[in-house]
Amino acid sequence: MLPWTASRPPSSCWCPWKELRKLDGFAAIIVDDIGYLQQSRAEMEVLFTFLAERYERKSVLISSNLVFSQWDRIYQDPKTTAAAIDRLVHHALILEMTGPSFRTDQAKTQQQEVTKAESILQNAHPSTEGVIQVEGANDVKE
Repeated sequence: MLPWTASRPPSSCWCPWKELRKLDGFAAIIVDDIGYLQQSRAEMEVLFTFLAERYERKSVLISSNLVFSQWDRIYQDPKTTAAAIDRLVHHALILEMTGPSFRTDQAKTQQQEVTKAESILQNAHPSTEGVIQVEGANDVKE
């Protein structure tokens, strides 16, 4: 049993089992981007306990950029990693997303728009009436 984690000192007597019982009230829990940040061994034990407790009883939706062969980064122990993956995939529907990243594509599109706007501004010529005439201004998306 884990009486506390590094984020909560022993004086607070934080008990993860209380928190896990609260989560048990939800039919489904989403764990987003698992493995993105390195967690302590104690935190990973709590995660393993959480997954084990929900196994075959309640739904867990997990997203990760790590393939299962890289999950030893999460659990830092081959046996715990294998046991966690075993429980997850037993009744799982696994969706593997391939192809370009939506965020990367969006960032490229935004950068192209900025570059086009900069180019338009470089082609701006002040007129004699104080109005700026911009070549290609009609090509800008609204």
